[in-house]
Amino acid sequence: MKLTKLFVGAFALTTMLVACDSDSASAKDTEIEELSSSSAVEIASSSSTIRNDSSSSSAMETSSSSAVEIASSSSTTRNDSSSSSAMEMSSSSAIEIASSSSTIRNDNSSSSSVMESSSSSETTQSSSSITTATPCNVDGENNCVYGTLTDTRDGKTYKTVTIGDQTWMAENLNYAYTGVPYKVIGSYVYTSDSTSWCYENNPANCTKYGRLYTWAAAIDSVSLVNDVNNPQSCGSGKTCTLPTTVQGICPSGWHLPSKTEFEALITAVGGSLTAGTALKSTSGWSSYEGPSGNGTDAFGFSALPAGRKFNSEVYYFEGSHAFFWSSTEYNSDKAYFMNLFYATDYAFLDNLSKDYGFSVRCLKD
Repeated sequence: MKLTKLFVGAFALTTMLVACDSDSASAKDTEIEELSSSSAVEIASSSSTIRNDSSSSSAMETSSSSAVEIASSSSTTRNDSSSSSAMEMSSSSAIEIASSSSTIRNDNSSSSSVMESSSSSETTQSSSSITTATPCNVDGENNCVYGTLTDTRDGKTYKTVTIGDQTWMAENLNYAYTGVPYKVIGSYVYTSDSTSWCYENNPANCTKYGRLYTWAAAIDSVSLVNDVNNPQSCGSGKTCTLPTTVQGICPSGWHLPSKTEFEALITAVGGSLTAGTALKSTSGWSSYEGPSGNGTDAFGFSALPAGRKFNSEVYYFEGSHAFFWSSTEYNSDKAYFMNLFYATDYAFLDNLSKDYGFSVRCLKD
């Protein structure tokens, strides 16, 4: 059942259709791109990697001749979508999902699925070097180690939580990058400051979910270009050499997590196959074919489904997805992020356009 749920969720990503008005539909056709072309979903494991190399633009396949099919006692799940607006893994993408305690391998005799464990030469961080956290919010008893963080720039206070060796914000950042949180034009409240937004332009959503930031805002590209010692122009369409620790838009003493640090979090809470459920909040997530999409919040991370903003004034996936920027660049146009999904238990890293608006969780230095 766990394996079935994993791939049902993966295929749900590729076939999600969002009803919207004609303008939004047009934007969706041009903006909901592959999730993600030339992407690599990489999650650290001490021993193995599960790879799905897609060779079809309309289906997730493990080889050019075999489609991934997850059969249950009563049904087979297959993604046959050929829509150009579907979110899909491209032929050059790879999903690498591994747990420190789990390996998935399909029998070579199966003609419909080939997923093999590979050597862990691509693993960026061994689970043996990561402190495994103990669930602290179990059966109604919450013993998590919480703290508070006050952002001196605007006076906002955030809950924090220690998970293994890391201390995270337990809420999404809600800092207006330019210092102008809202603009009122007549009777219209405009929440954008050109680099961050409230979901659907509703100030209440900034209070609930925090703001959605472009990657350039998340890494504080303005400070980087004005650095007297090493000025760099970073952001969409550009590559730059960032330091190991990037403060970005985070308060002093905190920083934007790297891809490796997100991998460490996922490993610390039990591995990618179950990390999504462990990190998601206990409320606010949509149901999936009956069962609730809520998590257990077993470690106090309390991830909410804040959704994301596309290039234009188009917002999607509130209630179903949480996207968190990392400081790690993939190429000139894309950067890595952590994704949690309402229909599955897992958490994974992928890369998408730097222009999208995602949430930010800061990590203590």
